[in-house]
Amino acid sequence: MRNRLVVLAVSGLLFCGIFLTNGAAIETQPRRVEVTAKRFSFDPAQLTLKKGEPVVLVLKSLDVAHGLRFRELGVDVKVGKGGTSEVQFTPEKAGDFVGHCSVFCGGGHGSMKLTLHVVE
Repeated sequence: MRNRLVVLAVSGLLFCGIFLTNGAAIETQPRRVEVTAKRFSFDPAQLTLKKGEPVVLVLKSLDVAHGLRFRELGVDVKVGKGGTSEVQFTPEKAGDFVGHCSVFCGGGHGSMKLTLHVVE
């Protein structure tokens, strides 16, 4: 009887350990968000993220070199002509943040904006 209880207890602990480990791995996977840059806009022009949720921002260029910088969040990613770049970050503050193209891309460069809404 005692051996059966020990086996059951160990089995239960192993099951819980496996369950909790797999659950934690799923939660920590960063969310992938794709943004396409082209003269002179970002698509989408607005994103909503959760505070504390890890994110991989994938920036794609359809034409010339571009960049995307959120000064308040310490995020800056650049992409070459027709290329793709990624940056991983975790927004630690809630609010609305405006990102701008950080690589001069022509006459409408100053109008390239992306609004990031970080919610609790």
